[in-house]
Amino acid sequence: MYKNFFSIIAVSVSLWACSKSTSKSSYTCPYTAPTAVASASEIATLKAFLDSSKLDYHQLPSGLFYKIVTKGAGDTATVCSAVLVKYKGQLLNGTGFDSSYVRSPNGTAFNLGEVVSGWQYGIPLIQKGGSIILYVPPSLGYGASANGSIPANSNLIFNVDLLDLQK
Repeated sequence: MYKNFFSIIAVSVSLWACSKSTSKSSYTCPYTAPTAVASASEIATLKAFLDSSKLDYHQLPSGLFYKIVTKGAGDTATVCSAVLVKYKGQLLNGTGFDSSYVRSPNGTAFNLGEVVSGWQYGIPLIQKGGSIILYVPPSLGYGASANGSIPANSNLIFNVDLLDLQK
């Protein structure tokens, strides 16, 4: 008796799951646009580093500094996009903390809404095939929390190649 009951439940759940619409038009993005903003002191510190290093950059109102290396062409990512990227992350002193070039030569996939705010602000500035350097102040990175080999309150540099994206 219980075996039949569980079989009926399993079939019903399977039919219900298959009947759900999976079209993109009914997709509701679970992510919201970034709202984080770097403090004036974080912006001043990072700007001083960039200026003393004689690096080219632009600045967004959020406090993200960036340099577009290659604009790319086609679609632009949003916070709701899944992106395929190659990237290298380092601290201002040049110490590398992560690189998909080493561990994932074909790229690494992320939901843009699940990564640090600096990426959420910066990646939409380029299109598929583009490359960008992101100079991320702590409030747009990992903030006051250490993350692996990244010390708390670290400014971060990311070199990112946007290989592909899904809206």
